[in-house]
Amino acid sequence: MPSVLPLGDPAPSDGLLPAQAAAGAADRAFGLYVHIPFCAVRCGYCDFNTYTATELGGGASQDAYAGTAVSEVDLAARVLTASGLPDRPLSTVFFGGGTPTLLPAEDLALILRAAISTWGIEDGAEVTTEANPDSVTPESLAVLKAAGFTRVSFGMQSAVPHVLKVLDRTHSPARVPQVVRWAREAGLAVSLDLIYGTPGESLDDWRLSLETALSYEPDHISAYALIVEDGTKLAAQIRRGQVPGIDDDDHAAKYELADQLITAAGLGWYEVSNWARTPEQACRHNLAYWRGDDWWGIGPGAHSHVGGVRWWNVKHPTAYAGRLGQGVSPAAGRETLDAETRNVERVMLAARLSSGLRIDSLGDAGRRQVAGLIADSLVEPTAAFRGTLVLTLKGRLLADAVVRRILPD
Repeated sequence: MPSVLPLGDPAPSDGLLPAQAAAGAADRAFGLYVHIPFCAVRCGYCDFNTYTATELGGGASQDAYAGTAVSEVDLAARVLTASGLPDRPLSTVFFGGGTPTLLPAEDLALILRAAISTWGIEDGAEVTTEANPDSVTPESLAVLKAAGFTRVSFGMQSAVPHVLKVLDRTHSPARVPQVVRWAREAGLAVSLDLIYGTPGESLDDWRLSLETALSYEPDHISAYALIVEDGTKLAAQIRRGQVPGIDDDDHAAKYELADQLITAAGLGWYEVSNWARTPEQACRHNLAYWRGDDWWGIGPGAHSHVGGVRWWNVKHPTAYAGRLGQGVSPAAGRETLDAETRNVERVMLAARLSSGLRIDSLGDAGRRQVAGLIADSLVEPTAAFRGTLVLTLKGRLLADAVVRRILPD
């Protein structure tokens, strides 16, 4: 969740949604994202809307945060009902951050219970929390499991100490197998997040991180290319020449190595940066984003989407808590997507999924581009001739190139 909010139209103080949001809602899944904006240390590469404990107080403090988040759950329920949305149980819940597990496990459980009490939850629903390896214990993981969490995503990032140091990560590589074991003993599925392309990381470093992560036999792996965001500590270090810059060819080589090793270990690729042990262990919450389902985002800076209406909360936790304390919506702005914008987003997202993008869903110009994509070896001819566009090389840069080619219409 980037810290800079987009431009948009003013959001009404009551949060009510336009009629468009309710159209077809009964056929769409409904999920919940809960943003926990706290970190023990701000990582040098991170541009997310996060704060250390010493930066906040009052209703925005860690101690008060669970109650503040529950207030938005209550508001969300009122807004959806008043806007004509049908009652729908939660299909997925995702706690992200920040570091959600900096809050006591009982606080995360309190927020989850409030959400389930408000909307209900589907049988077999996926409930995930992100966690740093040094922010959980066997006891806290057991509390999360008992509350209804089904999955934990650990920010491993690397198995190489000098890479973790550049990223300002605080955990030791030796901690990761320990927390994976604890999570499994608690009955939670395990995902590991990795980052490649860190300045100073060699291809051998990256291979070691991949092989180490795979040795823990996770249910799911995410591997993200490091992107240097303006205004971060890392961007300043690169600008001053203290660390080398980012190289696209290095990213491509490391992506190809990741796909090779992760696939060989038995995990299937299903989205540009994601692999799962089985199709059922793919992250269903993120798939809901990529497929355009509905979700409400709880927390400062959190984004929501319901029926082509997108909005985002005020960024600062103090302002967020203040608005909820006054009984008004914390939304800072919103946009109502027109048909063209929704089509562009559909193409951008579907092209990144293993299920692909149906060629017959493109406009005339987009369909004409498919033959050129096949000639340039950017898509698999067999898949394309079956009527589905699927990437041959699945990296982010190639996905962007394909999308640019098929979107002129």
